[in-house]
Amino acid sequence: MSGRDDREGAPAGANRVVRFSLGRRRALSALVLPAVGAMLPFPAWASAARIASARIWPAHEYTRLILETHTPVSHRLIGLRDPPRIVLDLDAVELTPELQQLPFRVAPADPYIARIRFGKQPPDVLRVVLDLREEVKTELFALQPVAEFGHRVVLDLYPLTPLDPMMALLEDKRGDAAAPGRPAERPADPRPDAPPAATGERQRKITIALDPGHGGEDPGAIGRRGTYEKHVVLAIAKKLKTMIDAEPGMRAMLTRDDDYFVPLAARVQKARRVQADLLVSIHADAFTVATARGSSVFALSEHGATSAAAKWLAQRENSADLIGGVNLDGRDPVLARTLLDLSQTAQITDSLKAGRHVLNGIGTVNPLHKAAVEQAGFAVLKAPDIPSILVETAFISNPEEELKLRSDRHQATFAASMCEGIRGYFARNPPLARS
Repeated sequence: MSGRDDREGAPAGANRVVRFSLGRRRALSALVLPAVGAMLPFPAWASAARIASARIWPAHEYTRLILETHTPVSHRLIGLRDPPRIVLDLDAVELTPELQQLPFRVAPADPYIARIRFGKQPPDVLRVVLDLREEVKTELFALQPVAEFGHRVVLDLYPLTPLDPMMALLEDKRGDAAAPGRPAERPADPRPDAPPAATGERQRKITIALDPGHGGEDPGAIGRRGTYEKHVVLAIAKKLKTMIDAEPGMRAMLTRDDDYFVPLAARVQKARRVQADLLVSIHADAFTVATARGSSVFALSEHGATSAAAKWLAQRENSADLIGGVNLDGRDPVLARTLLDLSQTAQITDSLKAGRHVLNGIGTVNPLHKAAVEQAGFAVLKAPDIPSILVETAFISNPEEELKLRSDRHQATFAASMCEGIRGYFARNPPLARS
């Protein structure tokens, strides 16, 4: 990853395949510099806007390019083929040192961008050319200032065939069965509290969706030692996934497996797409005082938060879309419906049960901030058909707990305690049979 500090962003809206006519392509080709990362000597226009920061967040799900300015910038997108590339025109924008570094921030492993070049179109249009590895779908939108961000121009590049979380799970299962010396089906777990496998027309594994909070443009909370919440929770989630996958009859998926942003509704949609039996959103938040400490577990509330702190925390977590960067004007109506306040009494009841088991588990390795499962209106917990909990692993704003969160050993210990709680929940609350 590259860019300002260590932050990233997200998608939404009407995608389009970048295809244009040959005549238009030839006309534009003459305006593009052929050399990788080549720079043109631009005049210092008196009225030119300055690019304060330029960032790239590559991931297989999508790659995001962000240009941040102090004032709004007029912009247009043009797509070209043979070879595939994208032209982003910026009106009256100065080629700043921050922008000049952009070509060197293209990661060798970026799945979509091969290189970036610059050109100029009279009278004062700065042209940013992205040479692509393959044809993509694109989404271009602007974000208003929020938190410590200024105006942002966001360009998202998606694969023509979107990645399917269910297919990824099935591929993992095939890989397990095909591994040398590994039986196609694991033997039954002899432990008395082992979770029973769900039964149906075909045996299926209990599926847990693990949601590492924040990512990309949205760093989450930041500790005094510079620890980013988004990195800590991803590390814990990956360790927890490995442990769950090793449990007989269980498997886990990650809503994000790298440093990129996923909108709150998309996280819920991913969990529903894999028919998850439980969603666990993992966080490490901060509070206004450094003495706040301990772990917490939250479930959804339909009737207000159980405490002022829970309400404050839910409002903070629900602002992730604004910080991470979602095109609200083009939001997919399916995603929008995911967050409707449906009647979720049964879901909340099951969520509270799961939350108590997980709270008991993590209480063995870290002090608890509250001894009971709290409730608030967290958007990421609003799947109407999936028990969902949010785990605050610790307060990253507490210097002692920040040190723990930075420890690989503590991350593994905490993940193991969560796994024990999850296993105990399903041992006593088998999921409904699904084929």
